Amino acid sequence: MSESSQQSSNLKGDGYKRCDVDSITQAALGATVAAVFAGKRCNGKVLLAGALLGTLPDLDVLINYGDDISNTVKHRGFSHSLFVLPIFSWFLAWAIHYFKPIPAWSFNRLGLMIMSVLVTHPLLDYFTTYGTQLTWPIPGYYALSSVFIIDPLYTLPLLIGVGFGLIRPKKAAKNSVIALFIATLYLVWSLVAQQIIQQRVDDTVQALALPTESVFITPAPLNTLLWRVVVLDGDSYWEGLASLLDKDAEVRFIRQPRGHWSIKETPEQLIDLQTFSQNYLSYREDNGQLIVSDLRMGMAGNLAFQFAFAERNLEGQWQLYQTPFRYQGISLKGDYGKLIDRLLGNANIDANLGNCAQCTTIETQ
Repeated sequence: MSESSQQSSNLKGDGYKRCDVDSITQAALGATVAAVFAGKRCNGKVLLAGALLGTLPDLDVLINYGDDISNTVKHRGFSHSLFVLPIFSWFLAWAIHYFKPIPAWSFNRLGLMIMSVLVTHPLLDYFTTYGTQLTWPIPGYYALSSVFIIDPLYTLPLLIGVGFGLIRPKKAAKNSVIALFIATLYLVWSLVAQQIIQQRVDDTVQALALPTESVFITPAPLNTLLWRVVVLDGDSYWEGLASLLDKDAEVRFIRQPRGHWSIKETPEQLIDLQTFSQNYLSYREDNGQLIVSDLRMGMAGNLAFQFAFAERNLEGQWQLYQTPFRYQGISLKGDYGKLIDRLLGNANIDANLGNCAQCTTIETQ
């Protein structure tokens, strides 16, 4: 298959999708923060403005940087920068205050509200795995990896607070403070839960004599009870699931093939992807194509970011694509029953959501 036709077929349905905290959550957070600053001035217009401002930083997804990898690694850049957003906030506040002043809203109150709404967006993204360029233009991806990009337990208090704010605007600020406090407590809990899992992982990795230099821990979809663990080990990596409801503290791993970059040339896009992913990458051949996958996001066999870099020519040699492209996106199909069973503490289910017959056990080492 030609490069152009292959690229076209694989981009259908994927386009330039990035993994973001969902827009509903960011809109709810923005509306909640706006209501807190509005106080008794809060009304439906304030909540709507806060919701729109809360999603504004993610409009950078509309920018096409030229190829799928650049679109991926440059997302959450300038529009999420803690250097850029405050300056933009006060400029926007000045423009509104000068050209269309809002009664009962001082310039300072308006500026603080806009800045708080915009800045809390990347701060929430910081808790996810993707990597947020908080210090742009200074290079760096920042990620706590303690919250999945969609987590109903974080979003629900915010939505309830906004709902009550629409029904009873006079109490919107008070309800929003409570909602924001509960949602923030959940973020704190995610860090505590991550540290509990981290200790279990450290103990297990040490007991199994696995490499300790590159160990990645992130929550499984939609929760902070079940966690996914990746341990890099040369041309292989170890993957496991650990639940806070497990009876045994040991984390059971399965060995997965990781592969390696087998072409002499190293394209710039690969270097960018290695930096973005902290080198948590796997390399495999699929249908005569060289596929590079980010191991951090998704589940085993269902990774969110996979890119085709090369194809075999008639002589069987690798030929680099002029422009690497998105190979497959994440599928929402899966065995959610087994995922729930694993969350509830069934340690006989492995990271592939199969039987844990091939899993590591400390006793056999």
